[in-house]
Amino acid sequence: MFNAKLKETFVLESGQTLEFDGKGARRGDNVAVGRVCIDSGSIDEFVDDIVIRDRRHLSEDGFVLPIIAINKHTGKPEGLPEIVSRGFSSENSGDILVNAKQVVLKTLEASSAEERGDGGLMQEKIRADLKRYLSKQTARRPLIIPVILEV
Repeated sequence: MFNAKLKETFVLESGQTLEFDGKGARRGDNVAVGRVCIDSGSIDEFVDDIVIRDRRHLSEDGFVLPIIAINKHTGKPEGLPEIVSRGFSSENSGDILVNAKQVVLKTLEASSAEERGDGGLMQEKIRADLKRYLSKQTARRPLIIPVILEV
């Protein structure tokens, strides 16, 4: 009697499906399961792995946004850069961000006038230098998005 009931029982693992029809029940295809991050209000059913990887990176290391005003005629900075950060902190993050401003200024000063005229090149140089500095100081790798404003 026990064996007969066992044959009519399905024990499913997470992601396995069970299909029913006129002939009875049987195991169906497996489906993807697990936690998925989705934008609120979004109707997308599929979230790309790259999106999830980027969100995980942001949640762990945050981001740093250096904002630099550069005189479009001279190519020189107009005052100190402003650095905005979210989700990025350490025990001495205030000092680190103050010193990060100096890193940005040194990058600008070490660049030629021709390099300073190329916004994309300057963004990449600032990103690389800040990444090196912040990684060395904190062992974290925040997303760095330099913003260069020509005034």
